[in-house]
Amino acid sequence: MTPFAVLFLSVAIIAFLAGVLGNGIILAASSSSCIGSKTWPPYDMIVISLSSSRFIFHFWNILYLFINILREHSYFKEDISFVFNPGYIFFSYSSLWFGAWLSVFYCIKVASFTQHFFIWLKLRIARLVPWMLLTSWLCSFTAAIPFAWDVYRVHENFTAPLSMTNSSARRTTWNDRLTLLKNLWNASTALPLILSVVSNILLIWSLWIHTRHMQNNASGFGDPSLEAHMKAIKSVFSFLILYIIYFISLLLLLYSEFLSLSIEESICETLLAACSTAHTFVLFWSNPKFQELPARIWQHIKCRRCWNE
Repeated sequence: MTPFAVLFLSVAIIAFLAGVLGNGIILAASSSSCIGSKTWPPYDMIVISLSSSRFIFHFWNILYLFINILREHSYFKEDISFVFNPGYIFFSYSSLWFGAWLSVFYCIKVASFTQHFFIWLKLRIARLVPWMLLTSWLCSFTAAIPFAWDVYRVHENFTAPLSMTNSSARRTTWNDRLTLLKNLWNASTALPLILSVVSNILLIWSLWIHTRHMQNNASGFGDPSLEAHMKAIKSVFSFLILYIIYFISLLLLLYSEFLSLSIEESICETLLAACSTAHTFVLFWSNPKFQELPARIWQHIKCRRCWNE
């Protein structure tokens, strides 16, 4: 492992740990809000699904990287990285879907288009969100099945009698089918990308048009409403850029046959971790509700410290 690979992997692990912290705070804040109010608003349902999948996905990546580092230093020889593939696919795909649905939700709720289909979506989005999330979980689970079959196949090859494991024709047929399924599901990740890109562009366009109207009727950029719109445009644009870089990094890790812990894999892992975590913290800073929980915890710690003194 080269020094550059060590550097990038260190940054990736730190970013994944920061993502665990950020997603944990968002998950706790959203869950406590829903439990306290005994209601499940569609926005909170999307955020809970997104933060929970990313929370586990970041932990999964940290564990995967540490096991590969142990293999690199010969603490054990077995390559068990394939065991992580089903979970990796499931949580990475679900994160893609939930991130896309969050962009779609923002677009439908905030953008001010007057087309009939858009108004129809705006009136029904609250009822559609649970089905959107359920469909995403099912798609992610189905995409992970071919990779889970790899784990079963390797186990079968180790445990089956020699006469069974030498049936090369049958094994080749299964390999071809699994490869086809994997490629089909990898190609299907373009759908959440399209949803996210289209939704974010439409939202930026709507906000920009509204901002231009406000500029014509306001004295300047000192207007708080105008500044809020400009801040929203910047946030949505950052969401879009981070999502695209995350998608490209994930696709490179899935399609490219990088050597384990190579400089190429380390760079992709770092970009994946950095974009996912940055997206989480942009979401964190854009919603005051998520900032209240750390503030309450810090206030509680200060009160306990003053009480002990």
